[in-house]
Amino acid sequence: MQQWKLLRDRLKSMDIQFVIEPRIRFSGEIGEQATMFFTDPSGNALEFKIFANDEQIFAVDSPL
Repeated sequence: MQQWKLLRDRLKSMDIQFVIEPRIRFSGEIGEQATMFFTDPSGNALEFKIFANDEQIFAVDSPL
């Protein structure tokens, strides 16, 4: 998470225009994640995401 925050801060200091601003999704829940979207110089959309707990990457909050 610390590396994601460092990247977020560096991008913000460079005035990068975000498609989706850096944010925490599902805070305190299964699958909590930090994410941000922006485009590269060629217009490709890039997402940088990190999960609070790697073991929850494909977790669901209820059995199927």
